[in-house]
Amino acid sequence: MKSQKRSHSERAFARGYRAAVTGKSRTLCPHVNGDARQEWLTGWREGREDHWNGFNTLAQVQKLQNM
Repeated sequence: MKSQKRSHSERAFARGYRAAVTGKSRTLCPHVNGDARQEWLTGWREGREDHWNGFNTLAQVQKLQNM
C-alpha cells in the first residue's frame, strides 16, 4: 500500500514550529510569500508560545505528531 505524502502546508507548519522551539528567529522563514509562509509563521508563533509556557521536548514532539 502506498503511503500518502503530507501536504506542503502541514510540512511548513511543522518546520516553523521546530524552528521556534529551537530558538530561531522568524526572519529565517524560507518561504517568500503565499500559504506556505503563512503556515510556517503560524507554526513558529505556536512553537514560541509553547516554549515560553514551559513545554518540554517530549510534549512538543507529541504535539507535532498529533497534528
